[in-house]
Amino acid sequence: MIDWLRRDRQPPTVILAGQTVPVVLRRHARTRRMTLRLAPDGSEVRVTLPQWGRTADAVDFARSRIAWLESQFARIPVAAPPRAGGTLRYCGQDLQIAWAPHHPRKPRLADDALLIGGPETGLEARLRRWLEQEALMLMGQDLGDYCQHAGVAVPALRLSRAQRRWGSCAGDGTIRLNWRLVQAPAAVRRSVVAHEVAHLVHFDHSPAFHALLDAIFEDDLDAANGWLRREGRSLYTAFG
Repeated sequence: MIDWLRRDRQPPTVILAGQTVPVVLRRHARTRRMTLRLAPDGSEVRVTLPQWGRTADAVDFARSRIAWLESQFARIPVAAPPRAGGTLRYCGQDLQIAWAPHHPRKPRLADDALLIGGPETGLEARLRRWLEQEALMLMGQDLGDYCQHAGVAVPALRLSRAQRRWGSCAGDGTIRLNWRLVQAPAAVRRSVVAHEVAHLVHFDHSPAFHALLDAIFEDDLDAANGWLRREGRSLYTAFG
């Protein structure tokens, strides 16, 4: 639950590097202490607190750690839109963008390069569409794998362009996954898919949920989560 989400109230804020950033408070029944995070794109400061926690204490907690927040804010990668001759991240690999007028308009993988033609104007938009198509295909395969392991029917899959979440599972079973995960290593992308599939069975973060997630995910979950914490912000640099 987001504490401040009322029509007559505005979220509290902090100033980071001269910018006003909202502080979003999330209450969870199983949380015993306050934790603090900066959104991957720097758009909000997130404080998770117990149900009984006071809003004022949570805001003070965030403001007392301005130095740490500013250090995290400074680490947000600078936007670097893809261009001809540059690179594009795909499944954890940096591909050379091999643009030439004689290449087909539709991108084609060739070893460590991505061949693409058409007008150089609009190249960024075409590359983004290609990544989104690849994301839908790969995540669809991941979803089928984990649903089979979990013994559940494959739900509807939607791509998300969210700025703050990697994935979500709606009450009707629809799973939404951030398309930017197609840039991450396969194990990282698949860990998010597995997480949401586990929510199809346990719509919480109970011990039963974690047991199922551990059972269906074939790789190192801690390593995947750690990669997202360290590198997740970098997935926003090419396309915002």
